[in-house]
Amino acid sequence: MKKEVVEQYLKTILSLSEDGKPVKTTELSKKMELAPATVTESLQKLASDGLVKYEPYHGTTLTEEGLVIATKIRRKHRLLERFLSDMLGLESSKVHEQACEMEHKLSDEAEVALCRILNHPDTCSDDSQSIPPCGLDVKSCVECKDQALADIVKQKERKSLKPLTELGAGEKATIQFIRGGRSIVQRLNSMGLTKGAQISLQKSSPFSGPVEISVRGCKVALGRGVAKKIFVQ
Repeated sequence: MKKEVVEQYLKTILSLSEDGKPVKTTELSKKMELAPATVTESLQKLASDGLVKYEPYHGTTLTEEGLVIATKIRRKHRLLERFLSDMLGLESSKVHEQACEMEHKLSDEAEVALCRILNHPDTCSDDSQSIPPCGLDVKSCVECKDQALADIVKQKERKSLKPLTELGAGEKATIQFIRGGRSIVQRLNSMGLTKGAQISLQKSSPFSGPVEISVRGCKVALGRGVAKKIFVQ
């Protein structure tokens, strides 16, 4: 099943199991407007994936993993309702439907950013349903806000960085960031090019020629392609 379909099933099961009782297949079929046979087949697949516990003629409950996914989608949906209502001024009659379409596409990173920009709301747009807490490793929303401010500062600092290739001859700088995978980072680190290292540009050959720098008392020649991956301040 597609990710969106799985999430919709889990979210619907969660909403129908508020009383703690297993959800009947007929009940789920009616809610999702699908044929009972289709729902039964889907529940069997979800059960084989470890997302639900399905017992014919008895009902369906979410497993711990299924509950985590369903709660995450519920949180995204209700945050989107606040955004569509409070920030975009969408008509209340259209908020729920629009949020349903968007919830499956909202990344976890965007969810965190959305919560922060909405100032960590407690309930959805009509104040009738609470928004589940996030899964971030923070003690409170205050700590989350502080982290957001710290991230903004880091972003501003990152914007002031420039690649090593833009230094002039004799200019000194400090390495702040290396772009690339583990292999290139490890290779540069072994040459003394680590975050915080002081470097001085000795010579920059024209066009695609190498860049010569001094780092930790040693002279190092780097290909221009590699030098562009080293950002300094």
